[in-house]
Amino acid sequence: MATRTDAPTRREQILKEAARLFAERGFHGVGVDEIGAAVGISGPGLYRHFPGKDAMLAELLVGISGQLLTGGKRRVAEAGGDPEALLDSLIEGHIDFALDDRPLITLHDRELDRLRDSDRKLVRQLQRQYVELWVEVVREVYPELPEPAARSAVHSVFGLLNSTPHLGRPGGLPGRAVTAGLLHRMARGAFGAAGE
Repeated sequence: MATRTDAPTRREQILKEAARLFAERGFHGVGVDEIGAAVGISGPGLYRHFPGKDAMLAELLVGISGQLLTGGKRRVAEAGGDPEALLDSLIEGHIDFALDDRPLITLHDRELDRLRDSDRKLVRQLQRQYVELWVEVVREVYPELPEPAARSAVHSVFGLLNSTPHLGRPGGLPGRAVTAGLLHRMARGAFGAAGE
């Protein structure tokens, strides 16, 4: 989801490789030496950037939840009051996350319970705010849709979009633009069906 064009920092490189390795082999299946080797530093060298693997996991999961919420709020501010365009923009933003940050989806599904209680609660709080942002927009587009149904529809669409780790290897998809278009049509179709 990053929009920066400059080179990633060492810390960002570490987090990216940690996410990939944790998603591939599980949190306990990866040692700091392996993460360090993936970014060209010694395992103990990681401790200059993070106190340990737990801190990396927390930063990854809290970080992506915060980024999704911040991105959603930015899209609301930029939408200019057009709910249809805003819903499309939110969907596009989440598709970017789902296609570009697939290891984080896997990591969230498998490892959220490994976070400290305070970090897990923060992730859940950020996610609730993100959901509610979507619910408000969905209800503007489909005003007849009751709030509980809108919330269920949002969660269902997230399930659809977040299924990308199960679509096969990134190179095995029909192309990013084609996949993004398909996911977008399916998300709008799901909201449309809920709003009937």
